[in-house]
Amino acid sequence: MIGGPFFVLVVLGILGTGLVAGVFCGFSTFVMRGLAALPPAQGVAAMNAINVAAVRPAFMTVFAGSAALSALIAVVTFVVWPEEGKVELLLGSALYLVGSFGLTIVANVPRNDRLARLTPGAPEAAVYWPAYVREWTFWNHVRTVASAAAALVYIVALA
Repeated sequence: MIGGPFFVLVVLGILGTGLVAGVFCGFSTFVMRGLAALPPAQGVAAMNAINVAAVRPAFMTVFAGSAALSALIAVVTFVVWPEEGKVELLLGSALYLVGSFGLTIVANVPRNDRLARLTPGAPEAAVYWPAYVREWTFWNHVRTVASAAAALVYIVALA
């Protein structure tokens, strides 16, 4: 059984990945649907404002901190190599680092950057908006599942 400081580290990993899954789930289930229902100029302006607001310490500490915790859990797992839970700990770390943090960098952020370069009322923004919503939301669904799965697999490692 995992104990001591390593146990605390994994519990923090569970909390972080679970919180991120919740944020992403909220976006996938109602925020993006609400924004998509707006006229394109309003949806683009609102999403751009959300993207600016997201890059603040409250969310970034949980999001990036969970990536750091996941990496640390993987490293400690390789060093300690516990008898129980090693596969789950490594899988949980990979799920979050690749499926949540990594996907954010390669799939969601580039779309956010492209959207930020558009003037909300411009014809190009109106044309890009439906594709943005569809593609961004798809990748957000994947991030949601990966983050939730990471939390679940970490829990299984402690069981």
